[in-house]
Amino acid sequence: MIYQSEQQARQGVKSHTHAHRGKFLERVIDMANTKYRNAGLADIRKIPTPVQIKHSKGREVIGRKEKAEWVDYAGVCNGRAVVFDAKETRGKNFPLKNLHDHQYELLKSWYQKGAISFLLVYFKELDKYYRLPFKPLCAAWEEAKNGGAKSIPIATFEAEACEVKSMDGYTLHYLLPFL
Repeated sequence: MIYQSEQQARQGVKSHTHAHRGKFLERVIDMANTKYRNAGLADIRKIPTPVQIKHSKGREVIGRKEKAEWVDYAGVCNGRAVVFDAKETRGKNFPLKNLHDHQYELLKSWYQKGAISFLLVYFKELDKYYRLPFKPLCAAWEEAKNGGAKSIPIATFEAEACEVKSMDGYTLHYLLPFL
């Protein structure tokens, strides 16, 4: 756990930033997805984290999050399946440890079957968004597996990914090349 102060650590209180990491990116993507859906261009949905319900009493439900087996988003655009994971990073590289094996394997499997498969990465420090296609992700993943770099530098994103911007009323027009 990440704590903002020693007192919070002793009390077991999570940092506000830790508890809500990724929520900004999720909101921005969800707004774009709603606009895509309303325009009839694509239907991309957030995949909810599965929850195992322990018990319920009236309106109160007690449960725990189960291990997620999927990526963050899936849907369809122009008759093609779309699957991607959204990640946020603070530095000038994307640590591959932020992508779990099962997420990579799902992206790979769908890519091999013809889906549009990618990572959408927000570089918070730079305030830039990139859509990294599966091919360069695969190359970086394999390099890391074979003892190479364990992260993807911003230079790779600048060279092999597409910077995604807000335009035409979309908070993030990340599907633009596929429309």
